[in-house]
Amino acid sequence: MIATTLLEDIKLALAEANDPEIPAISIVDLGIVHAVSVADDAIRVELLPTFVGCPALDAIRDAVASRLATFGRPVDVRFVFTAPWTSDRITPAGHDALRRSGFAPPTGSAVVGSPFVVLEAPVQCPFCGSPKTRLENAFGSAQCRSIRYCTSCRQPFEQFKDI
Repeated sequence: MIATTLLEDIKLALAEANDPEIPAISIVDLGIVHAVSVADDAIRVELLPTFVGCPALDAIRDAVASRLATFGRPVDVRFVFTAPWTSDRITPAGHDALRRSGFAPPTGSAVVGSPFVVLEAPVQCPFCGSPKTRLENAFGSAQCRSIRYCTSCRQPFEQFKDI
């Protein structure tokens, strides 16, 4: 068996903390874990909010503190603004988790190498994979999501916005 450090164990534990609004994705795969440090007196975790007014911030902070309390040290969890969170921070596993749970992952910026101006990058339907989708509402159930509709399979779905 390979021995791990306390810091590695803490990072593995953070990967078990899921986003309360999208339970299929961990906060690690969502890319909001900015920094983790361990000292004799505390475990410190810095998180990046996806949006300043995100209603899930308290729930995320509490879930992280609760999960890390098992390590027997005081836990200090803070949301910081030292770096902006962008959808580029979502890991490939996070993209897969979003897709599997019925969300279209963010598409990134304009299509690279295209000679055309892309006003809206195509968004694949998470259910059938068709790019024939349209924006229904720029505002979904949370600030970080929009509502789209697939004209192929006729399913509405939410897209995680590019930020």
